[in-house]
Amino acid sequence: MLTRPTTHNHLAERVRRLFGTAPCRLQVAALPWRESENGVEVMLITSRDTGRWVLPKGWPEAREPLCEAAAREAGEEAGLRGNVSHIEAGRYFYAKVLASGEEVPCEVLVFPLHVGKIADRWKEKHCRTRKWVSSSEAVRMVHEPDLCQIIAYFCADPRRFS
Repeated sequence: MLTRPTTHNHLAERVRRLFGTAPCRLQVAALPWRESENGVEVMLITSRDTGRWVLPKGWPEAREPLCEAAAREAGEEAGLRGNVSHIEAGRYFYAKVLASGEEVPCEVLVFPLHVGKIADRWKEKHCRTRKWVSSSEAVRMVHEPDLCQIIAYFCADPRRFS
């Protein structure tokens, strides 16, 4: 008799055995931006673990709209508030290393966030550094090639995502 798996981990292990890898998980990222006299600027933050330059990103919660989840992550990780686009600027894939050491493939949907307010204090202030940079600087600083393409494409004409 077949029994129904009782835990998510058991189901994930079955999928790994069937398909040879962990199932892809969904994350969202905010692409914080503003206009300056030098053109479009993007805010990058450092990751907590490696110190690499990244966008604020994380896991959507419950039935939260994906663009709103991206805006929430920008608030928590960088102290940013603003108008988030409902139109994604793009998506990329990367391997997230969990606390257990396991690598999980993730698909990240990127939503532009036109920054209106920058907090002096925020949830992860002591864990991260944030920095406004030009699009060309952002492309040099970010390690994920697909994310670099998204940033360059967005910065060429940010109004198309309004």
